[in-house]
Amino acid sequence: MATYKEIRGTTIQVVDSASSQLGEIFYDSSGRAMKAVNLGSAAWATANNASTARYGVSGNGLQTAQLVCGGESPPGSPNINVATEEYDGTNWTNGGNLPAGKRNASSFGTQTSAVNAAGLTSNPGTVLNSSEEYDGSSWTSGGNVTTARRNLGSSGVLTAGVIFGGYAPPGRTTATEEYDGSSWTSGGALSTAVSHQVPAVNGTQTATFSASGISTAITQQTEEYNGSSWTSGGNVITGREQAMGGGTLTAGLLFGGNAPPGNLTSTEGYDGTSWSAAGNLNAARGTGGGGGTQTASILSFGTPGPGIATEEYTGAAPATVSIDTD
Repeated sequence: MATYKEIRGTTIQVVDSASSQLGEIFYDSSGRAMKAVNLGSAAWATANNASTARYGVSGNGLQTAQLVCGGESPPGSPNINVATEEYDGTNWTNGGNLPAGKRNASSFGTQTSAVNAAGLTSNPGTVLNSSEEYDGSSWTSGGNVTTARRNLGSSGVLTAGVIFGGYAPPGRTTATEEYDGSSWTSGGALSTAVSHQVPAVNGTQTATFSASGISTAITQQTEEYNGSSWTSGGNVITGREQAMGGGTLTAGLLFGGNAPPGNLTSTEGYDGTSWSAAGNLNAARGTGGGGGTQTASILSFGTPGPGIATEEYTGAAPATVSIDTD
C-alpha cells in the first residue's frame, strides 16, 4: 500500500490543534490523534422582532449595529413609511424619521453615518433622485443623484459611497454614481443593466459587487467594481431578485430573495471569485434589510408579511475533526 508521503509528496505534520490551518491533515501531538481542519456549520438564528412591519426597506450596517429605514407597510396603514429603526445586536429602538416616506431605495454606511439614495414614493408612485444623510439621530437632505431610480445597489461610507443599476423608467440602467458626502458624479457603467440585485453591503466605493437580480430575466451574473470599471465575477448558484446581503467584495454574502415560484431560504458566500452554499434562513424571505459581514450577518423585515422578524447569521468557522484510523 502506498504511504501518505508517496501519494502527497510530504509527510504528515505533527502539531497541536491550535497551530493547524484550514484544509490540513495533521497528527495532534497533545491529543494523540489524527485530525483535519474543516469548516464548521453555518447557521441562522431567530432574534428579537423589530417594531414596524414593512418590506422594501433600506438596510445597512453591522449585525450589532444595523440601520433600517423606509419601506412599505401593510394595507390599512400608511403605505409608504418614514420610520427608522436601529438594532444593537439584541433590541430594536426607534431612530429619526426620514423627511419623506420612500421604499425600494438603497443605503450605505454605518448606523451613525449613513446615506439613503433614490427609491420610490408609493405604489406605483414616482421614482426619486433624492438622497438623505443620517447622523445617528436625524436625517438631512444630501445631494441629488443624477439618474432617478429604484431597486438599486449600493456600497461604501457617507463620504465615499457608490450606487449602481436599478430601475430608471422606462427600463433598467447601467448607471453608476459615486458620492463624496455632498455631490454625485458618474462612475463606470455596469456591463449589463440590472435591478433588484444584491450589493456588497459593506463593500467600498472602489471594491464592491452587483450580484444576481433582474436583467431581461432573473440573472446569475456577478459584476465587480474597482472604482472605475466593472468586470465579470463568478455566477451565483441560484439566480434571484429582491435578495438581501452583507459583507465585502472578497467576503460577501447573499440570502433569501425571490426565484419563481416563491421566496428562497438559501444563503451563498462569495470569496471574490466564486459563490458557494452557506446555509439556509429559518424562513424564506425577500425585500428585507441586510447588513453585517460574511460571518456575522443580519436580516430584518421583508415579505411574506410584511414582517418584523429578525435573523442573525453565524458563518462557517474552522473546526477540527478527528479522523478514524481504524
